[in-house]
Order: sequence, then structure tokens, then C-alpha cells
Amino acid sequence: MAADIPTTEPDVLNVGDTWKWTKTLADYPASVWTLTYRFKSATGGFEITATASGDDHAVNVPYGTTEGYAAGFYSWVASVLAAGERYIVDSGTCTLNPDYRSGTATAAYDGRTHARTVLDAIESVIEGRATLDQEAYEIAGRSLKRTPIADLLKLRQHYKTEVQSEAMAEAVRNGMGTGRKIQFRL
Repeated sequence: MAADIPTTEPDVLNVGDTWKWTKTLADYPASVWTLTYRFKSATGGFEITATASGDDHAVNVPYGTTEGYAAGFYSWVASVLAAGERYIVDSGTCTLNPDYRSGTATAAYDGRTHARTVLDAIESVIEGRATLDQEAYEIAGRSLKRTPIADLLKLRQHYKTEVQSEAMAEAVRNGMGTGRKIQFRL
């Protein structure tokens, strides 16, 4: 059984999988216009060109191509080109998940988000500080000053909220509830 082909750009794509979606642009039919996507991240980018499927633009990127892409967070721009004219028609962001099938099964991978990584680091510092009683000291002209616990606790709360927001967004993406109550009055 074939998978349904999305009619919008996916928010999440898997490196090493075949990517397919269809884009309908009434003002820019594929019989006249060529649709190109350009993806950019902090470490690089790539380009995808759609093919015509009637007047729709069909994106079909084989797994052999996507396995060469780097996992990460990308911004993308979609533009059309025909008869010497070019226009941006859409833009967005997406996440490319790593290909867990590549490399060895025992290879390490840290899939934590930035917020989770920082929260874990802050909690580790707080744990380590539980046995230290000085905030600053000086030895032989060299000094060390630690971040006050109150500041660490503020940072911890900030990143804890961010991690909770990410967890709720993931739950919504997976069709699950967020655990929050919605109350209303008639």
C-alpha cells in the first residue's frame, strides 16, 4: 500500500527516505512554470526541483539523494521560474531527522534539542554546586566566581518551560493530548 502524498511541504523529513509532496499553485501552473525549493541551514544547503504533474508541481526526491543531506533545522524558499521571470511563492522551515540506518547500530547520537541540552547542563551544574559552599574564591592572584544559584534557578525555569513547550508541540504533532485542561463557560 502506497503512502498518501502530502499536498503541503512537510515540517519534518527523514534523511535517507524518499521525499514526495505535491504543490498546487493556481497562478503558476507546472505546465508553464518550474518550481524550485532551496533549503538552507547553518552548515549548508541544497536545492530540489519539482516536475510537472498536469498543472501541479510534484516533488520526488529519491532516498539515494536525501541520504547525502545533513540532519538539522532548515529554512526553505520556494520559487517559480518561466520565460525570464522568477518569483518567490512560499517559504518555511523544517527539520531533517538523521538517518538512523546509516553507520553502525552502536554509533552514538544526541537527539536532544537545544533547550533540553541546556536544561540538562544547568541541572548538572546545580547538582555539582550542592556540595560547594563558596560562590567565589581567589588563589595566588587568580579568581573564580560562580554563577549565583538564584540565577541558575531562573535559567533552569526558563529552559524547563521551553522543554515543556517542545513536548506539548510534539504531542500535538503525534495526535495526542497536551495534558492541559480547556475550560469554558456557556
